[in-house]
Amino acid sequence: MRGDTYVDPIDEKRFRSFLPYGYESPRANVLAPATLSLERHRLLWLYLKNETNFFTASLKVLHFAPEQAFYKRFRKLKNLEYTTTDLNSPLADVQADICKLPFEDASFDVIFCNHVLEHIPDDTKAMQELYRILRPGGWGILQIPQDLERETTFEDDTITDKKERAKIFGQYDHVRIYGRDYFKKLRSIGFLVEEVNYTAKMTTEDIEKYRLAKGELIPVVKK
Repeated sequence: MRGDTYVDPIDEKRFRSFLPYGYESPRANVLAPATLSLERHRLLWLYLKNETNFFTASLKVLHFAPEQAFYKRFRKLKNLEYTTTDLNSPLADVQADICKLPFEDASFDVIFCNHVLEHIPDDTKAMQELYRILRPGGWGILQIPQDLERETTFEDDTITDKKERAKIFGQYDHVRIYGRDYFKKLRSIGFLVEEVNYTAKMTTEDIEKYRLAKGELIPVVKK
């Protein structure tokens, strides 16, 4: 595994190759062995490090369903007042339903809610709650699995077979596959939305070195 072809920017370790990952059709060379980061984690880390004040400013942060690749590293940052939340995760400081959060209005400077909304039947209510607890001037990252070839989001709760749901939605416990209209929905809630194509700023060599998904959009929301 050791080598110097590929780099995980989260811990700066180098590898001859990454591991395969995926449910229906595993993607080759995408799972970093040490941090267990995938393409979206590495892309987000690079964006946060290079384009935001996340690692330096005094910020009150709420992190939904904290990813293993980030959890311990974010927890150690002295500049953050860092809170995790989830309905079931043992990593959650606060166990809560995203559609009925126990936080006051305008409580947080930064919100991370990544690969969560595709699991939530009433994603409109969840988005409204995220907007409610974000401070004016605050920002968030709301990543989701997204098919950019699809204009409109697709969901169908009449499909109940787990294998069929996994085939259509990517995982059996996803309730929809988001299309390009995801950003429009966020704007309808009140968010200012930036569709950040961060790999467009990078060289082909760096995209390959970090094993990123070229063209993946980071949904950056502001209030």
